[in-house]
Amino acid sequence: MSLKSKINSNYLPKHVAIIMDGNGRWAKKQGFKRVLGHRKGVEAVRQALEAATELGIKTLTLFAFSTENWNRPKYEIDTLMNLLVSSLKKELPTFQKNNVKLQTIGNINMLPKKAQKELSESIESTKNNTKITLNLALNYGAREEIVSAVRSISKKIVNNEFKIEEIDENTINSHLYTFNLPDVDFLIRTSGEKRISNFLLWQIAYAELYFTDVFWPDFNKEEFYEAILNYQSRERRFGKTSEQIENNNK
Repeated sequence: MSLKSKINSNYLPKHVAIIMDGNGRWAKKQGFKRVLGHRKGVEAVRQALEAATELGIKTLTLFAFSTENWNRPKYEIDTLMNLLVSSLKKELPTFQKNNVKLQTIGNINMLPKKAQKELSESIESTKNNTKITLNLALNYGAREEIVSAVRSISKKIVNNEFKIEEIDENTINSHLYTFNLPDVDFLIRTSGEKRISNFLLWQIAYAELYFTDVFWPDFNKEEFYEAILNYQSRERRFGKTSEQIENNNK
């Protein structure tokens, strides 16, 4: 029996987020330059997106470039940006064919103009697609996102748009980059590292976490299915007891 056939289609995470880690170490292990690992990682993105789409998962968020990644060597950054542009051009017909809607989160205005243009065109072209939302986190940092939300809320309070007493979780949610997306149900990180790295700190409050030693370039459909099966083996209680969950399901 294949891994895919073991997956319960009635118990899927609505929103899967992935920290795509290990491109550089994969390349080094193969005796290649780091940038070749990033190029190989593009195929892993395709595999994860196809697997998520086939299963019926509605949102897939990929940590593509963090605010801290600007500290990497210029050649590596330039390669990543060029890969982003070329990949979007190449994958757009597939997005349309498979009904994929592209979105981004992060401070996109700091990306190279060419990358901004390609992103804008791809987002506009796919805005009416409905099967799955592919959400790329680019120049993204969760702390920066939360600071930005606090600033926006503070300005509205100063302008008497609402009162301090009215601030609740929904207020904060509505001012985050992910305001139109559900909270993350399942967070995957590849390469054996076991940390969150400033990714979706608010949105993963109740997410299940999954860490695999597999480097991102080797993360294929079967690895994705194995991760989903692991998710389905867990009991999500959201602060309740097992008995409460069991009674609610009766």
